[in-house]
Amino acid sequence: MSNGDDDPADASEGADAADDAEEAGGAGESTDAAAAPTLPDEATEESLNEYLDEIADRLDDAETEADLDDIDALLDDAEDGLEEADLPEPDEDDEDADDPRGDLESRIEELRDGVEEARGPYAEDVVDAVEGAASTLEDTEWTAAGRDDAADAVVAFLDAAADAVDDGVDADEIEPDTADLEAADADAAEGADGDRIEDLVAALDAVAEAVADADLDPDDDAETISALLDATDGLEAGLDDAEEWDDLETHEQLRAQGYYDVLGHYKDFPVEWAALKEHEARGNVDMILLALDSLQSDFMERHCLEALERMGKRGKTEASVEELLGRAEKRSQPAIRILGKMAADEATETLVDYVPEDSNPQLQKAVFKALGEIGAAEAVQPLANELDPEGDTADLVRPHAARALGLIGDTRAIDPLADALADDDSDDVRAAAGWALRQIGTREALEAVAEYGDEHSFIVSTEAEKAERALDEPAPTA
Repeated sequence: MSNGDDDPADASEGADAADDAEEAGGAGESTDAAAAPTLPDEATEESLNEYLDEIADRLDDAETEADLDDIDALLDDAEDGLEEADLPEPDEDDEDADDPRGDLESRIEELRDGVEEARGPYAEDVVDAVEGAASTLEDTEWTAAGRDDAADAVVAFLDAAADAVDDGVDADEIEPDTADLEAADADAAEGADGDRIEDLVAALDAVAEAVADADLDPDDDAETISALLDATDGLEAGLDDAEEWDDLETHEQLRAQGYYDVLGHYKDFPVEWAALKEHEARGNVDMILLALDSLQSDFMERHCLEALERMGKRGKTEASVEELLGRAEKRSQPAIRILGKMAADEATETLVDYVPEDSNPQLQKAVFKALGEIGAAEAVQPLANELDPEGDTADLVRPHAARALGLIGDTRAIDPLADALADDDSDDVRAAAGWALRQIGTREALEAVAEYGDEHSFIVSTEAEKAERALDEPAPTA
């Protein structure tokens, strides 16, 4: 299971696995799973809550990435049902008045978060963490004691990594070479610390290469990947705890600025991480940025950025947007994702420039989603251009471009989306275009989808049926 996105864009990636089961009688149903829950055409607060209860049960029982993809698709249906449901509006003059729509939106969001927490782990996460630790080890100016502690952390990691692997990775490829490390220690005793660090970095690079070559599966090899990630967490924490020259001044500065004041006791290790968690809970964006700027370690940088991503709009300040924009200008995908979560329209100009970068489809996907979450009208034409089926990576990104246009909701996207729905060879692209047209929601957009109700592709015809139901609904009264 994996750490994916929680946007409707990802639902299409797992849709093929569920289509055959749906034709047999259950929306989103895997071939080896119980029948998926169904939502009435005219959903009520009660039926939506019951539907979400069933989805929560399926989430508790989910065992594979495909199971989670199915749940994402069911949550898409829940969002559609909620949008179409006729629910009472809360009394604006009564702060304690019930808000059924808001409560249901919160439940859906919580389930989305649960899906993302259940995903993974991935071998790529291990490789990134090990490579980051190698860079930290190589680039840091350690004190004498810090070099010893850093070396101990690396050796402990190599031992833990060798113990963690199964048949998916050759343990001999990642076990530390005791002779080499002892020779490095002897060099260090004579003052050749650079050679010692170089040997440790080489050992970490060997681990990263072995894990990358092993092709570990997030479902079949989840236990191995989790054990390796636990080992990397220990490595990162050990390196962070090892003393470097800048640490002495940095810790004193953080203490003077009140960074540690939120800690009644040190619950997590290292203490900087414990304080970060508390600052996230309290919404102290300035303190998270202080840690991001002051604690120059890959471990704390990753956790600071993850904290800002979880906070979303709550973490948007002038300072946080400025920091993330600087990173986005260097094509940092985590920063781009966070700017999308923040709905930071200040990032639109920078992100639009990256839309046509077809040499980097992973960057494109992150950019497309972020532009959709921002609602960037300036991105409509560049995203529409990406619906063109030309190029080596077009099939990877076109569904994401279509869904981004749907999230933006600009009517200028109707014609290119309708063309993709009519002419594209990929059913995933066509279904994404149908979904996007339904999000735009004008009569013209809905009619462009509704005519494909008899389509051979289930995922396309499903979008058409939803559009037809929307057209049949009475217009809202003034």
